[in-house]
Amino acid sequence: MSHESIQARPGGTNDRIHSDIRHAIYALSDALDLVGIEDVAHGKRVGIMAAQCAQSAGFAEQEITFLFDLGMLHDIGVSSTSDYQHHVDEFEWENSRIHCETGHRLLRGFRPLAAMAEPILFHHRRWNDPDWDRVSPLVREQANLIYLVDRVDALSKRFHANRSLLQNSHAIRDRIERGAGTYFAPHLVEFFLAASAREAFWLNLEPRSIQFYLNEKLSRLNLVETSLEDFKQLARIFACIVDGKSRYTMEHSQGVASLSRWLAVKLDLSPDLCDKIEVAGLLHDLGKLRIPDSILDKPGPLSEDERRIVNSHSFETYQILRQIAGFEDIACWAAYHHEEPSGNGYPFHVRGAELSVEARIIAVADVFQAMIQDRPYRAGFTAEQLAPFLRDMAAADKLDAGIVELTLSDISGAMAAALPISACQMEEASM
Repeated sequence: MSHESIQARPGGTNDRIHSDIRHAIYALSDALDLVGIEDVAHGKRVGIMAAQCAQSAGFAEQEITFLFDLGMLHDIGVSSTSDYQHHVDEFEWENSRIHCETGHRLLRGFRPLAAMAEPILFHHRRWNDPDWDRVSPLVREQANLIYLVDRVDALSKRFHANRSLLQNSHAIRDRIERGAGTYFAPHLVEFFLAASAREAFWLNLEPRSIQFYLNEKLSRLNLVETSLEDFKQLARIFACIVDGKSRYTMEHSQGVASLSRWLAVKLDLSPDLCDKIEVAGLLHDLGKLRIPDSILDKPGPLSEDERRIVNSHSFETYQILRQIAGFEDIACWAAYHHEEPSGNGYPFHVRGAELSVEARIIAVADVFQAMIQDRPYRAGFTAEQLAPFLRDMAAADKLDAGIVELTLSDISGAMAAALPISACQMEEASM
C-alpha cells in the first residue's frame, strides 16, 4: 500500500504544548459566548460584574479572580441557542437548572476547575430556597452572586444594541433591589448597589472595555507548564459542550479525536504529536456553537444562505484556538478540517503542501466518523458503503488518498476507533 500523497510535516514544529491552562480557559470561554450568536459577551459581562461587586465589598484578590473566572464559565452547560434565548429573555423559566446540572457534571472531575462545579450547580437557586441546607455558606454566596449579576445581564440585554445601558441602569438597580431576601442575599444586593452606583460599572460592560479588562487579566498570567493530560481533559469538556448542541453532532467530536489519534499512531508520529492531534480533533467543531439550532437540526437540505452559515464554523474554531499561546499548530489543524488538497475546501482554500499531514488526518477522520454515525435522518454507513464513498472523495482530491487507504486497510479498527464510548456518555452513566 502506498502513502505517497501524504505530505511531510514542516520542520521546526514543536511536538509539545507550551501554554498555561488558565490562558486556554480564557480563550475557550469565547466558545461559550458564541452560543449567543449575536450577543457574544454574556459570560464575560457576568464575570466582570461579579468581580466589580466583590472588589467593592473588599474581597481578597484571589476571591475576586475566582468570581471573575466563575462568571465567565457559569454557563458551561449551555450549548443550545434556544436554551440561551430562554436564559437571557426571561427572569425565571422552567427547567433553568438543567444547564446548571450539566455544568456541574462537566467540571466536577476536572482538577483545575473543580471548585467551580458546586457554585455552577446552584447558580439559579433563589436565596430563600429551603434546599440550601447541605451547601456550604461560601458556595451559597458564590452561586447567589453569580445568579444576581447573571440576572442583571438578562435585564440589560435590550439596552446593549442602542448603547443605552447607562441611561437605564436605575431601572435595573431597582429590579434587583426588589429581589433582596427572596431571589438574592440582602448583603449581596448591597454590594451590587454600591458597585453599580458608579458609572464605570456599566461602562465596563461595553465591548471595548470588556476586551481591555480581559487583556489586563491575561497580562498578569505567568506561563506555567501544564500537563498535557489537563489540556486533553479540558478539550474533552468542550467537546461534550459542542456535541451536546445537536442530536446530529452527538459524540462526533470524541469520535473524530479518537480516530485521528488512531491514524497518527498508524503513521508512527511521536506520542506528543499524537496527543496534540487528539486535542485538535476534540476541538475542531468549537465554532458550531454559533450556528443556530434550527440550521444544525434541519432534517432536509440547507439553503445557500444556511450553508454559508454552517461553513463559517471552522473559521470560528480558528479564531478561538489561535488566541491560546502554544496552540498555534492545533488551531490550524482543527480549522482546516474542511479544506481539500485541491484547494476547493473552506474557509481558507489552502491546498497541496499547505495542508500538513495532521490537518489531512483530521479531515479524513471528520468525514469517516460523520458517515458511519447514525443520524436521525439516516442510518450510518456500513464498511461496504463507506469504502467507495471515501475513495471517490480521494479521487476528486477532496481527501488525502494515502490517508484514506491507510484508514480502509483496517476499516474495522477504524470504525471501532471512530465510535468510542465518550467521556460525555461515561459522565451521564455515572449519574
